[in-house]
Amino acid sequence: MTVGLQTYRKKRKFDVTSEPRGRTSRAKGNQFVIQKHAARRLHYDLRLELDGVMKSWAVTRGPSLVPGEKRLAVEVEDHPIEYNEFEGTIPQGQYGGGTVLIWDRGTWHPDGDPHAGLKKGHLDFSLDGEKLHGRWHLVRMRRRSGEKKDPWLLIKANDEAARGARDPDILEDMPLSVLSGRSIPEIAEGKGAKRVWHSNRSVQDNVKSGATKAQGSARRTPATRSSCAPARTSRARARPAATGCRSRRA
Repeated sequence: MTVGLQTYRKKRKFDVTSEPRGRTSRAKGNQFVIQKHAARRLHYDLRLELDGVMKSWAVTRGPSLVPGEKRLAVEVEDHPIEYNEFEGTIPQGQYGGGTVLIWDRGTWHPDGDPHAGLKKGHLDFSLDGEKLHGRWHLVRMRRRSGEKKDPWLLIKANDEAARGARDPDILEDMPLSVLSGRSIPEIAEGKGAKRVWHSNRSVQDNVKSGATKAQGSARRTPATRSSCAPARTSRARARPAATGCRSRRA
């Protein structure tokens, strides 16, 4: 077990939380997952598979598709590969207490040697997910006095998957889970039957129309492309918003 997973396990009581205990994987893979985490403060956890674990960063405001827009990403402990499937609520009083939603997942591809990039403090990579695509940068900053964890910046590269500053914010445009189609409140309340996502399509229509009300989304119709999953051909910079999955501002 790596030092990172030792830290992960020490912070959790697995007889209380339903998070996976996990173990270091011997198989090599390139999965990524982004989990929307409504803890003390809402943030998005970026996880990249490397050396049998998920290297992890807490992105305080979530990813932005606007090139050059910097989002703080605080490096946290390694997580097990099994965490990629975790969606649910961590009990209050436990580390990270709050509701977790699988916001995006897919594969990632580093530019060059990822170990060298992490050591240098500048990791360039591309994502191929349900929602996020194209090239990205992780840039490490110097720790300020009193900081215990390395602060990084997550920045979108300027490519066909980018959006302009006036385009819809993807976090509001596509707020729901790619695993279950549910919102944070629905997961917290245990509402909504799970459905299977396959090739950006919802292939099981067992989510009631009320499943999107908490996000202000329109009613979905069976056997159609889910509005939460972008079509592979819609990567243009000024792509219209997916109105079936937009959340309304309070």
